[in-house]
Amino acid sequence: MTTTNEAKTWIITGASSGLGLALAEAALAAGEQVIGTARRADRFDGLEARYGGRFLGIEHDVRDTAGADAVVRRALEVFGRVDVLVNNAGAGQVGTAEEITDADLRAMLEQHLFGPAAYVRAVLPHLRERRSGAIVQMSSQGGRMSFPAVGSYSAGKFALEGWSEALAGEVAPFGIRVLIVEPSRFRTTFNAADVLHTARQSSIYDEAVGAVRANMAEADGIQEGDPARAARVIRDMLGTPDAPLRLPLGAEAVRNLTRVHREALEDVEKWASVSESADFPGMPPAVRAF
Repeated sequence: MTTTNEAKTWIITGASSGLGLALAEAALAAGEQVIGTARRADRFDGLEARYGGRFLGIEHDVRDTAGADAVVRRALEVFGRVDVLVNNAGAGQVGTAEEITDADLRAMLEQHLFGPAAYVRAVLPHLRERRSGAIVQMSSQGGRMSFPAVGSYSAGKFALEGWSEALAGEVAPFGIRVLIVEPSRFRTTFNAADVLHTARQSSIYDEAVGAVRANMAEADGIQEGDPARAARVIRDMLGTPDAPLRLPLGAEAVRNLTRVHREALEDVEKWASVSESADFPGMPPAVRAF
């Protein structure tokens, strides 16, 4: 992200709580400007009272993809520029593949893929014209690994990561950076009973996922991750020239993703000869543009 002496302007979806709120607070405390979205605008009364004209709260549900353009236009009208887009809004969901309805699954994709994609499309013309900026995609350690009862949530985050990896290569020539953040558990309302969606449970799966259901609920209020520290890490990373595309966030994310990547590599290496045997014999290696 290009550094200038001008105050940066952020668009942060889901900025009324959790990591989104922590990022908004950090930016505002640094003298920057923030456009925050939430499903209820009255949740921004505190930020508006403390930061006045440097904060603009807009009521918007990210599932309303047609509304993303209006949010970006409003940001440009009020502040004249956008430097950082943070696609943060979303929620968790617990349920097995058989318990999760089609509507439940679509809700995860709408919040974690289609919503962020709409915001990216809306802001990219401005960022390309200025040839600078950053897009922060708030994924999860669940965007690189999954386990029973969180498949619908991971489906959205896996999709976001694949889409964003391609995006990073597309926008790099314009001076735009993409950062995919993969948090573990942070002390937010993510696991709260009135936030975490739980599908109608079937007793058939109690043995398979009962412990997972309980653990997801019991984590509320005791998560080891500090949102304020996370916000500082993300802000620092945007100013780091050699920052990675993906940033695991939290010690648990580092442990889990290290294990998952090692196991995946071991599987590829173990079965390499079997995999390679599916090609026509004697073919030269494929040549691609990437």
